[in-house]
Amino acid sequence: MLRFAPSPTGDMHISSLRVALFNYIISQQKNEDFIVRIEDTDKEHNIEGKDKEILDLLALFNIKYSQVIYQSENVRFHTAMALQLMHENKAFSCFCSPQWLENKRDEAKASNKPYQYDDACRNLPDELVLDNTNPFTIRIKKPDETKDIDSFVIMDKDKVPTYNFACAVDDMLSDISVVVRDEKHVRNSAKQDHIRTSLAYEKKVQYTHLPSIKNDPSVKELLEDGFLPEAISNYLVSIGNKTPKEIFTTSEAIEWFDLSNVSKNPIEFDINKLRHINHEHLNNLDDKELSRYVGFADEEIGKLAKVYLEEVSTTKELKSKISAVFSKKEIPEEFIEITKSLKDAIKKAPYFEKYEEFEKYLNNELGLNSESFSKPLRYLLTGAQNGPDIAKIYKYLKNYIGEIIK
Repeated sequence: MLRFAPSPTGDMHISSLRVALFNYIISQQKNEDFIVRIEDTDKEHNIEGKDKEILDLLALFNIKYSQVIYQSENVRFHTAMALQLMHENKAFSCFCSPQWLENKRDEAKASNKPYQYDDACRNLPDELVLDNTNPFTIRIKKPDETKDIDSFVIMDKDKVPTYNFACAVDDMLSDISVVVRDEKHVRNSAKQDHIRTSLAYEKKVQYTHLPSIKNDPSVKELLEDGFLPEAISNYLVSIGNKTPKEIFTTSEAIEWFDLSNVSKNPIEFDINKLRHINHEHLNNLDDKELSRYVGFADEEIGKLAKVYLEEVSTTKELKSKISAVFSKKEIPEEFIEITKSLKDAIKKAPYFEKYEEFEKYLNNELGLNSESFSKPLRYLLTGAQNGPDIAKIYKYLKNYIGEIIK
């Protein structure tokens, strides 16, 4: 069993999407179930509706799961297992105040040493524990075999499980076998292993830690900017990984993806690489399908959009280009008179299949050479000063000319 365990406390970023994607791909390769666990125990910071947004994004990226679990539904198991550790003398009550602990951290910092809890409450006599009415947390006893982990808190003063404790127990309950996660969780993985070992859980979870993506944007932001889900997935699988071909789908990646080939070097988010991949995915779309991204259902508009792919690479940019064609034009003052003449001539013009015939007609009607009206004609047809060859544009706009110039 593999899982993706997001928190509904903010927007999903591409580093989290990469974790979901990799765990999903591996679950498919291993023919194991893939579940989603919404880690919602932090009631203070949960944002209403974020859980649904997360699930909607997974669906958009074609990441299929067999079950959705809410961590808050497992709190009774977290409490029971904390009690088990207490009864087995593997955990203890800690009455250290937040201020006292903060002072200890300051002392460690002043001594240029990493802070570790000093087990001040670990061996308190039972009578002192029973007589103490102060708030207390529950700490699991540190492992004997390593000095990297101290006796850390597993239940806070309100008896809410900490992230590591809830996560470790939930992975036990779901029989998780493999976890792919960001490298920022390396210490958390070690703590969660220690929790399960203390609970006499024999199965070892296999962890793989991915290098963090620096400056990673939110998934929503990229989608709003006009990047296709398929392109984003393609980018996330390809960064730091050798791929058999440049452009591929997630379904294809399942066939050849090898987690061991993913680079362990730091990764900087590369918007230019993503733009290139997105451009290629857009270019590979069926013409009619591409036209839908710019508000049409017409193969000719899809072909026109591919002409504009010479200079843009997202659906948002494409839509802006196509919208300008069909919107009211802002004509520079120097071209207003000739544009009026162009409009009058075009309104009277018969249908011309080829741009050369259309251009020749305008030459005759206006008594001007093509150079004299090329710029105002471009403004009239596209609303822009520069752009692709006007002959290419005419090829796909000729059926819309009357609508464009009105």
